[in-house]
Amino acid sequence: MAERGLPLRAGPKEILSKKTCVAMANSDVKPKSISRAKKWSEEIENLYRFQQAGYRDEIEYKQVKQVSMVDRWPETGYVKKLQRRDNTFYYYNKQRECDDKEVHKVKIYAY
Repeated sequence: MAERGLPLRAGPKEILSKKTCVAMANSDVKPKSISRAKKWSEEIENLYRFQQAGYRDEIEYKQVKQVSMVDRWPETGYVKKLQRRDNTFYYYNKQRECDDKEVHKVKIYAY
């Protein structure tokens, strides 16, 4: 077990907080606050991928694209494929793509 009681390979369900789960049930939710990432983590990696594709996070992606599941790499749990707003696709590798120099650009939204 890692810190905060999460398994070492926490999937999307383990990473999401209770507030996020409640926010996902609401169809038109807006974030209450925003902060910047300070250091890399698996959660930051996935946020980086969503934000590259033009979305705040997984919640906004699911709302806009009307999907219930996001394609993920089974080995790592990272996002595998996202559809942008212009209907083109981003395909991501299994490995980390968010370099240390990019981490500070990632926004963390709280609901």
